[in-house]
Amino acid sequence: MNHRMKTRVETLTPPNTPKPIGPYSHIAKVGQHITIGGTAGVDPATGQPAGPDIGAQTRQILQSFKVMLEAVGSDLDHVVHINVFLRDMADFEAMNAAYVEAMGEHRPARTVFSVRELPKPGVLLTMNLTAVTREG
Repeated sequence: MNHRMKTRVETLTPPNTPKPIGPYSHIAKVGQHITIGGTAGVDPATGQPAGPDIGAQTRQILQSFKVMLEAVGSDLDHVVHINVFLRDMADFEAMNAAYVEAMGEHRPARTVFSVRELPKPGVLLTMNLTAVTREG
């Protein structure tokens, strides 16, 4: 007898995170596997960029990631991979400084891309990630 379990994909956008600007949820979770889509450094209270500089926006993205990961039983220490999409590669070092400040000692795999533009005005970068839950 072959019993096939149905794979359930949970999707959500937790409170206290920026509102998506398109038809998507921030988080998709299947079992222990978590994907968070493109997230900008936007203050969830105002919907505006968290600051005019790459450091402030990077810190806001990682703070939003903390909130999102907590909502699905995870944290920054369980991040597997992060993609960073920078509008200006000249911001690479300043982004790294803010990234290290927020991430601590955990160094997941990471890829950095230079992009021509991003959909929200004033946004200097976005990030997305994959992670796993704490349990498992």
